[in-house]
Amino acid sequence: MWFMLSWSGISGFTTMRTSHILPPLLCGLGLLFHSLPSHAQDLGGGLIEFLVTGGEMRARPAPEPRALPERPKVNTPYTQQAALATARRDWSVPEQFHRQEVDYAGSGGIGSIVVDTPNHYLYLVTGSGRAMRYGIGVARPGFEWGGHKTVSRKSEWPDWTPPPEMLQRRPDLPGHMEGGPGNPLGARALYLGSSMYRIHGTNEPWTIGQNVSSGCIRMMNEDVIDLYQRVRIGADVTVL
Repeated sequence: MWFMLSWSGISGFTTMRTSHILPPLLCGLGLLFHSLPSHAQDLGGGLIEFLVTGGEMRARPAPEPRALPERPKVNTPYTQQAALATARRDWSVPEQFHRQEVDYAGSGGIGSIVVDTPNHYLYLVTGSGRAMRYGIGVARPGFEWGGHKTVSRKSEWPDWTPPPEMLQRRPDLPGHMEGGPGNPLGARALYLGSSMYRIHGTNEPWTIGQNVSSGCIRMMNEDVIDLYQRVRIGADVTVL
């Protein structure tokens, strides 16, 4: 009984002492917090570490850079969409450059491609006065060209090797780049004859509708995948 009473007394004393000491202590800590450097105030749960070490905080490791996804090894709708989902989505392509089926009264047989350079459109002739129309980016001033070609080769997630003359103009470019979402050729490429020109995707979709390339015809990745599936090797291509 004596022990319990004594302990009760001690507990009461402790409670009384704590009730008198705690408010000034908390007030003091508040003043101390506001007097700390701004970077210490931002530490949150690391404030105690800051006080104990005298400000010698351990450097936090920098976040690892986001690596580009691997190029799809299997051509399926799932892998295509997974890769395309990593591309930037903070642009707005004007409505007229969205893929759509339209009336068509121009030249070209069924399955042929007609590139309307001045208006930034590519037409895939489907017959019966109709065509699929895609928005494109075309050559910048000084790099324009026109004529007739055929699709000589098709490639999925193509590699890119800049030609020597391009490397002279742009020494910052890599000598070779593996295919993938970060590659300037995008998801698909249709090679035109034996020339260096291609119809290809892009990792800069906000350039659709502009004169920006070195002669190639660029499309949004979603559109070049659609075109790739519709066009056969040997198809006629007319660039106006």
